Amino acid sequence: MGLLSLAIWTPIAFGVVLLALGRDEQAKTVRWVALIGAVLSFLVTLPLYSGFKLDTSAMQFVEQAPWIDRLNVAYHLGVDGISLWFVLLTAFINVVVIIASWESITNRVNQYMGAFLILSGLMIGVFCALDGLLFYVFFEATLIPMYLIIGIWGGPNKIYAAFKFFLYTLLGSLLLLIALIYLYTQSGGSFDIATWHAMPLTSTEQTFIFFAFFSAFAVKVPMWPVHTWLPDVHVEAPTGGSAVLAAIMLKLGAYGFLRFSMPIAPDAAREWAWLLIALSVVAVIYVGLVAMVQQDMKKLVAYSSVAHMGFVTLGFFIFNDLGVSGGLVQMIAHGFVSGAMFLCIGVLYDRVHSREIADYGGVVNTMPKFTAFALLFAMANCGLPGTAGFVGEWMVILGAIKANFWLGFAASTALIFGAAYTLWMFKRVYFGPVANEHVKELTDINNREFLMLALLAIAVMVMGLYPKPFTDVMDMSVAELLKHVAQSKLN
Repeated sequence: MGLLSLAIWTPIAFGVVLLALGRDEQAKTVRWVALIGAVLSFLVTLPLYSGFKLDTSAMQFVEQAPWIDRLNVAYHLGVDGISLWFVLLTAFINVVVIIASWESITNRVNQYMGAFLILSGLMIGVFCALDGLLFYVFFEATLIPMYLIIGIWGGPNKIYAAFKFFLYTLLGSLLLLIALIYLYTQSGGSFDIATWHAMPLTSTEQTFIFFAFFSAFAVKVPMWPVHTWLPDVHVEAPTGGSAVLAAIMLKLGAYGFLRFSMPIAPDAAREWAWLLIALSVVAVIYVGLVAMVQQDMKKLVAYSSVAHMGFVTLGFFIFNDLGVSGGLVQMIAHGFVSGAMFLCIGVLYDRVHSREIADYGGVVNTMPKFTAFALLFAMANCGLPGTAGFVGEWMVILGAIKANFWLGFAASTALIFGAAYTLWMFKRVYFGPVANEHVKELTDINNREFLMLALLAIAVMVMGLYPKPFTDVMDMSVAELLKHVAQSKLN
């Protein structure tokens, strides 16, 4: 078993063990087993970074074994500069979420923790799969634990939110499956993604395949106007569910564009880039304005996620190295920052049981340590230089200006809107005199919450001040992808 298999199956194995551990009387044991599993799962991903070769765009740590011989389906794994950081990010966020859920979840603790560990392994599988059917299995399987997390441990409208999440993402995925089967038949019976990359296709075929992929990946990102499921799901999901959804699951769609849409249908990608750029700019500007009028903190951060992911798709479809690398950096940074924002809301919700901005005010007076963390994450969400939130947005804006000045100008307005809605929320919640008895009785964060927020704060600061390790890993793979997309594949 290679490193990638270990990264995928270690958390899944621990998750299965947790499901077998039984009832809530064993909750203390369950939590420690879950934490050990999450930490071990993260540790096995670290050699991927230390052993990664920066001077090649080829797939590394490749594993291949026959799976379904009759269909020529292989258990084929590998990572390149585009996927490596997402494997590490997924495992890291899982550790933080297990720590975050330590006290807030009191019923069915083993199932909750097990669902997160299994979900973590499945998402890593999506980023590592080099076989089309294997990718699809992992991609769809991630829906099941997240559906259960929302539907069992969510808020008052959890069933509605869980169904909406499942139906939106499943509908798009059916077209993805049709496209994968079509590519399988056209390639002479191969599910190998690299084979599909090299396969010549007609203009009509490319357009069909591009929009089939688009239907699945755009919903997952989510791009405007198929983003409406996200705020409902975030509001109802438990804190850990929101953190994982924002930090990792939204990235599966954006990753799909780079691994499937652009290299398999490059001519269609270039032809229809204007559409994706237009939708991305609408997401960046319009959804930013929508975020400004939200009264629920979770809804505000959810709309903020849609706007930030608009930067990602904008960066990808301007087809230059700054844009694509910036989009990738923005995905990683958004994983840290949005995850942290949702966990901060969770800290307040555990104490006051409200997410309404109007129910707070003057939190800094009773929770000064917590407010310091919340301020850092709010500044990162605004795109403050020196934080992770700045690096990717700056690269995308530079890449957009390189492509078209007015496009870059439109994208840069997002920084203004981002600062407006984030600082407005921060001012109303944290500053001013103590607003009510609930805020007066608040206690500052304990050691567990401090550790959880400190881990994310370190990640946000390190990435903001020294992004070179992140960009170095992706440079060769991004250059190779752009070179591939620039070449016509018309049959």
